[in-house]
Amino acid sequence: MVAPAEEFPLPRSRAANERLHALVPGGAHTYAKGDDQYPADLAPVISHGRGAHVWDVDGNRYVEYGSGLRSVSLGHAHPRVVEAVRRELDRGSNFVRPSIVEVEAAERFLATVPTAEMVKFAKNGSDATTAAVRLARAVTGRPLVAVCDAHPFFSVDDWFIGTTPMSAGVPAATTELTVTFPYADLAATEQVLARHQGQIACLILEPASQTGPSPSSPLRSSGGDPTADYLAGLRALADRHGCVLVFDEMITGFRWSEAGAQGLYGVVPDLSTFGKALGNGFAVAALAGRRDLMERGGLRHPGDRVFLLSTTHGAETHALAAAMAVLTTYVEEGVTARLHAIGERLAAGVRDAAAGAGVGDHLLVRGRASNLVFATLDADLRPSQEYRTLFLRQLITGGVLAPSFVVSSALSDADVDRTVDVVAQACAVYRKALDAGDPTPWLAGRPVKPVFRRLA
Repeated sequence: MVAPAEEFPLPRSRAANERLHALVPGGAHTYAKGDDQYPADLAPVISHGRGAHVWDVDGNRYVEYGSGLRSVSLGHAHPRVVEAVRRELDRGSNFVRPSIVEVEAAERFLATVPTAEMVKFAKNGSDATTAAVRLARAVTGRPLVAVCDAHPFFSVDDWFIGTTPMSAGVPAATTELTVTFPYADLAATEQVLARHQGQIACLILEPASQTGPSPSSPLRSSGGDPTADYLAGLRALADRHGCVLVFDEMITGFRWSEAGAQGLYGVVPDLSTFGKALGNGFAVAALAGRRDLMERGGLRHPGDRVFLLSTTHGAETHALAAAMAVLTTYVEEGVTARLHAIGERLAAGVRDAAAGAGVGDHLLVRGRASNLVFATLDADLRPSQEYRTLFLRQLITGGVLAPSFVVSSALSDADVDRTVDVVAQACAVYRKALDAGDPTPWLAGRPVKPVFRRLA
């Protein structure tokens, strides 16, 4: 049986969590980082990180995955990024007029993502996606937004949050302006467009889902790349129905290719949004797209002006310097290919460990190699928060902090091998719980909870 929580003491982390909850709603500034996402009394508070490792305030060291919710793809304190940021900090970070760094960053971004013609920077992804929605409504004169139901998060703003279980505070009239369409089902999407003929301003989606088209999708039999075929079909649908196609590349940006999923699959959206990996942990996001659309938020068009993006801190020079360093590093060092290689090694090791312990049907690794997630299934092969709790508990006490298996390029072969060893030990416990018919004795407290739920 698993050791009690007190045998892996985190006294300073627990005290820090209490201080956080007393001062910060939810105890974290991002719900996905909340201690309800971790086993009871096993939510370490981080002191610092370097490369693929982080240390908590109790002095424990972990191999880290999903770094910064996928934002730190080069590893913590990456030398090229830190050097670029430090250089700009000595020159000032925010001025009353644009800095030359804004020009250089825009040029670098558009050279890396050549499918876009203009770009505007912001501090977070929600601002970028909401700007895309506003722009699409302005240029089409239509009220409705169609979001892909396979993507769990688009924005903190009302147009999206109103569609989640955490819709408190969002007027019903606002929620009614957002409809959904399924991923990888062009016929169903066309039905949505026909049902709301002439009313949908844009289709917004993550261009590649974490698991891709389902095995039963008709796209599987198309003979080509199923994702590319689907996106090309969606592009045609958007054109036929006169709506704007928006790719949310917060996750796929740079992890799929240096030019994002649009660069990999060869399908050009009207607008796209980037963030997360763009700054390697520094706050920078981007809205990019066609010049004729983007210029509606500028000064060189004759129509009504669109309040596109206007943020005091959106173009802080040190964050843009970080972005330029990240883009350069990705291209010069082949980071995307490395992420895929590391992910493939990790996925193979985890699957072998799970199969060896007899839980290969219960612990699943899914997604593109550069963006791996795992699923924990119970004895009846249903998704289980209890078994997720058991698994996370074993990982943490083994020195692996992994709410997902999303890799950074800082991971070494030794890090991956150690992770697989810890996973193998966790799978042995998983098997015991399945054989017992009840994981509860191995949880040592309440199960972890989903982020989006109505009640705390």
